[in-house]
Amino acid sequence: MIPDLGKYASQVLAAYGVSVALIVGLVVLSLRQSARVRRTLREVEERNAKRDG
Repeated sequence: MIPDLGKYASQVLAAYGVSVALIVGLVVLSLRQSARVRRTLREVEERNAKRDG
């Protein structure tokens, strides 16, 4: 069910496309940063475990 967007269809669809692309980009960046932080935290915890014996 596609609504009739009239003469502004291309602008509206372009805005939706840009919005979706930005949201996907933010999700990807967030997941990458989360993995990097998790990896760093694991390394720090391993170093502390070795130090504490």
